[in-house]
Amino acid sequence: MTTLLLIALAGFGAQLVDGSLGMGYGVTSASLLLATGLTPALVSASVNLAQLGTTLASGASHWRAGNVDWTIVRRLALPGGLGGLLGATLLTSLPATVARPVMAVLLLLLGVAVVVRFLTRPPAAVAGATAWARRRRFLGPLGLVGGIVNATGGGGWGPVVTSTLLTTGPASPRRVIGSVSASELVVTVCASVGFLVGLGLSGLHAGTILALMAGGVLAAPAAALLAGRMPPEVLGVAVGVMIVNLNLGPVLAVAGAGELAGVALRLAVLAVSLLLVAGVVSRRLLRARRAAPSAAPEPADTVLR
Repeated sequence: MTTLLLIALAGFGAQLVDGSLGMGYGVTSASLLLATGLTPALVSASVNLAQLGTTLASGASHWRAGNVDWTIVRRLALPGGLGGLLGATLLTSLPATVARPVMAVLLLLLGVAVVVRFLTRPPAAVAGATAWARRRRFLGPLGLVGGIVNATGGGGWGPVVTSTLLTTGPASPRRVIGSVSASELVVTVCASVGFLVGLGLSGLHAGTILALMAGGVLAAPAAALLAGRMPPEVLGVAVGVMIVNLNLGPVLAVAGAGELAGVALRLAVLAVSLLLVAGVVSRRLLRARRAAPSAAPEPADTVLR
């Protein structure tokens, strides 16, 4: 019971970040479950099945909050669903000895990518967003890649899709987050179908899935209200460094690093991570202080055509 409660709390926290930032639930949950010793296919299957409830609750909450641009949803959802089905099929076909290091490395790289993206390219202002992000041909491939990574890594839809659109997209942060969260339901359904066909129900722990789902569903309404209102660069870097630190241990084990060297490297990475988060917070506070006297009204949301 205690373990399930902790899993539910982890799901609540992961969804609170995911719903407000547009990423974090899948990669956080997958990183935690992978550390318990579950096979990668069961980890990803459990997370995707739990997300059947959380993505539905999150999408509905964002829709009620007025955060969803259905044009973005239509252009992302179907390619993302196809990618989720392909990724699930790929992961279930790999032996566990191969899939485990693949998933750990993929999650680690996703964490690094999130940190780098939010450090170097803060979310674009609506008026200055690049025009190429508006094109249909850009959103389709982005959704396909996001779906494949999401199923293969047990998470990754948000780090791939949300972080890209937040830093290049034409819509405001809350519309990006809401639209990507709404389209994730299709990705999750398709990936879950792929895992159920490939694995069946053997090995799946209903209590773990329901605990993750319950925590996420409870957090979804509050997270939707926070979307676009929390400092995205601070949350993005914080989520990224958390993912890196969760997956560094398994990657070092695969690489054959000694115990002492592994502990030293993990402490060094943790120290650098804390410095990065502190630096981003300081930079944001300084920028806000400088901009305070000449604060301009926030531009209106741009809807993708």
